[in-house]
Amino acid sequence: MSATAGLVAITGVVLATLTIGALAMRWSRTTSDFYVASRSVGPWLNASAIGGEYLSAASFLGVAGLVLVAGADVLWYPIGWTTGYLLLLVVVAAPLRRSGAYTIPDFAGWRLRSDAVRHVSTILVVAVGWLYLMPQFQGAGLTLRAVTGAPAWAGVVVVAAVVTTLVASGGMRSITFVQAFQYWLKLTALLVPLVFLLIAWRGDGSPLPAATDGWIVPEPDLGAERLYTAYAVLTATCLGTMGLPHVVVRFYTNRDGFSARRTTLIVLGLLGAFYLLPTAYGALGRVYASDLASDRADTVILELPGRMLSSGADALGALLLAGAFAAFLSTSSGLTMAIAGVVGQEIDRRRWFGGRLAGVASVRVAAVTCVLPPLGLALAAENLPVATSVTFAFALAASTFCPLLVLGIWWPRLTRQGAVAGLVGGGLAAGAAPLVTLGLDPDGWVGLLVAQPALWTVPLGFTLMIGVSLLSPAPREVDRLFARLHTPERT
Repeated sequence: MSATAGLVAITGVVLATLTIGALAMRWSRTTSDFYVASRSVGPWLNASAIGGEYLSAASFLGVAGLVLVAGADVLWYPIGWTTGYLLLLVVVAAPLRRSGAYTIPDFAGWRLRSDAVRHVSTILVVAVGWLYLMPQFQGAGLTLRAVTGAPAWAGVVVVAAVVTTLVASGGMRSITFVQAFQYWLKLTALLVPLVFLLIAWRGDGSPLPAATDGWIVPEPDLGAERLYTAYAVLTATCLGTMGLPHVVVRFYTNRDGFSARRTTLIVLGLLGAFYLLPTAYGALGRVYASDLASDRADTVILELPGRMLSSGADALGALLLAGAFAAFLSTSSGLTMAIAGVVGQEIDRRRWFGGRLAGVASVRVAAVTCVLPPLGLALAAENLPVATSVTFAFALAASTFCPLLVLGIWWPRLTRQGAVAGLVGGGLAAGAAPLVTLGLDPDGWVGLLVAQPALWTVPLGFTLMIGVSLLSPAPREVDRLFARLHTPERT
């Protein structure tokens, strides 16, 4: 793909994103509009928006790159990410919407009547958000550099600037329409070029990856380390989904619990359709672009048209680049909105800045400041694969918010002391893992345990919450809260 075609694609996506956000901004007038789009988003629009923000750089670029490197083994990633929504549908979606909370800290404070739980949840929302924002910025820099030769920081700056503008100007109302558009753009951007690539593949005689290179499954002996990795990835992705702040906040925008369940069901279909596509690109990459596996695996989707097609490669490559940049923008917008929402509420409650900032103004200040730390993280983790770095965010969410939401919704005996213990213990364990991985890069089983920590940090979070709760005085007045969580609005 030529640099000119790449720049045109990026410019088009950015302009379309800002235009849709500006048009939607006309309906964003109140604080409720800004936080949760006045809880008036229908299931199809909300499901499309969830698909837009959930299908991030790790999904658009990372899955194909992992399939290129490791074959069918890594299909546990998209399977886990999709299955996580099934658990979200069954366990969390409707009760969480019925709570009436704006954010996870709101729910935690309401359910446990504790400012301490709220404050710890706020810190963890920021931590999960930053860990997830890092690979979005990382992927934007990688993509722009691969296509145009621009320095990596250029893509980071473009995405950060557009996202901050969207969130600070229109809040949830604006990014809902933007993310819905970006889901369908991403799906189209993968589907249309894939049709032409498959035609070219058939014309070449339909070559397949070699059976000896790790592609064929099931394999007779996975080995202890690969088996541990598979279970750890499934644990992080399945349970982490229900704790991702930018995903959970979307259910507060539904009209009621019934709409939240219907939204989740639609999302399952949208995700299942999408994940077929990067998997196909990864398989084609093992035939036509195996040389990328050593150091540029995440660019395989962008490079396949130039390698497989004699004409039209620039146009199709530009469409793929547009989809990739839409992935960075949509996920980053949702994450920034989730972080800015909880930080803005803290600014309101604590009357920081002398109480001069309140409501929408506090969220705007939070949006501008909260995107800065992930930029440094993206530069520090420049060589970390995009999909792998996302796993750290899933592991942290699975080790903290998953126990909080599951036990908070379904176990009346959960206490504020237990919640704090589980959040802090699970959070410290899962949060230390990426620091050890990036700073020390240990080998062997130690390296594997910190690179994929969910299989031991999630049980730790649940155990601490349950154990400390049983040792604490039983909470009072829980029946009324549970009646609100579990009473359907309609049948």
